[in-house]
Amino acid sequence: MIYRKEDMGLQAMADWLSTSYGLIELVIAGLCVLAGMWVSRKVFQRWFTGQPERLEHFLPYVGYRMVLPLSAQVLVVLCSVIWVLVLGHRAHVLQVISAMLFWMTVIRVLAALLRQALPRGRFEQRTEQMVAMLCWMAFVAWAGNLDDYVLDGLQSITFRVGKTQLDLLMVLTALLWISVIVLGALSLSRAIEKRLMQLSELDENLRLVLAKLTRTLLVVSAVLIALPVLGIDLTVLSVFGGAVGVGLGLGLQKIASNYISGFIILLDRSIRIGDRLMIDNRVGYVSKITSRYVVLKGLDGSEALVPNDTLIANTVINQSYSDKKIWTSISVTVAYDTDLDMALGLLRGIARHPRIAVDPAPNAYLVNFGDSSITLELGYWVLDPENGFLGLKSELLLAIWRCFKENGITMPYPQREVRIVNAREPVVDSD
Repeated sequence: MIYRKEDMGLQAMADWLSTSYGLIELVIAGLCVLAGMWVSRKVFQRWFTGQPERLEHFLPYVGYRMVLPLSAQVLVVLCSVIWVLVLGHRAHVLQVISAMLFWMTVIRVLAALLRQALPRGRFEQRTEQMVAMLCWMAFVAWAGNLDDYVLDGLQSITFRVGKTQLDLLMVLTALLWISVIVLGALSLSRAIEKRLMQLSELDENLRLVLAKLTRTLLVVSAVLIALPVLGIDLTVLSVFGGAVGVGLGLGLQKIASNYISGFIILLDRSIRIGDRLMIDNRVGYVSKITSRYVVLKGLDGSEALVPNDTLIANTVINQSYSDKKIWTSISVTVAYDTDLDMALGLLRGIARHPRIAVDPAPNAYLVNFGDSSITLELGYWVLDPENGFLGLKSELLLAIWRCFKENGITMPYPQREVRIVNAREPVVDSD
């Protein structure tokens, strides 16, 4: 179907909607849109109900978003053909609705590309809404024959940058091209990153390095492609490179240090995702490694952003560098009349737990002879420290309590005997 501007003006639409044929076309177009909505709902129920994670991938998401406009447009085009062949009239209203559906398809593809390129969050949602609004404004301006006036107005606003005279239309066109090329590079880099992270045969740190290098190279290549398209000489990059060098020397060296340190950490594999680190008396697990910082998630759920150069320049205790098992112990006290051999054996038996390592096996020790009790200690290696220690410790203490009660082993509490020396007799008042 060929869309002509003269058939889509606001005045032409008003004229056609004032006739009975125009109203019939509008009703037919509305039924086609409702049918498209029905098809879209059926597709969602068939492919995405119970599996919403499919929408997180680019191709299923953009495919689902295109079902409504494409299916409705197919029906509108078929109705337009039937309208022309049967009645012999031109389908003006159906042609406008078809153009709107086509533009909706374009907008949804652009929104999907933005969703792929930008990180999830409010910024991505607002950017998607803003782009959709601008696209619809451009369509209304085109359909209403207002685009020529807008372009002439933008060209009339001129200014000079040195010896070069620019107008607002050139600036907006340059920004549009740069945005499209850079967003395309970011979308491609995110798709490549997802594919790389699924390659389980590669080391996780190597996958992260390749993903970050791919993103950096694609963004740099996008800028190098965009500049010649806009007519900007690449020799200006020499001046920009000198400015960046001065900036690195004056205040950006910390950023450069963190960036380079991030690649060093990933390449030497000293720190990996899931490692348990102790940094400045803070213990947590590495949940994310970026080019500037490492996210350390504490046992209480809080997350600390540790700069990469801190991990390079300072001493970091990696409690899971070669083995993620963590040793811990529980202290208990027993009375002096306790059979210690039996108590130690009971402690070893209690430590048989799915979360406790068999090799090295748990063991029990006699630690100290106290004032009123003997201190024993049960030591064991935890296989999954990322799941915490409090629940396991509670289960073991309850098992020790029950087992000791069944075998007549008492846990004494401190006892003190107080004697009053040279106590005086109470004075009795004779009155």
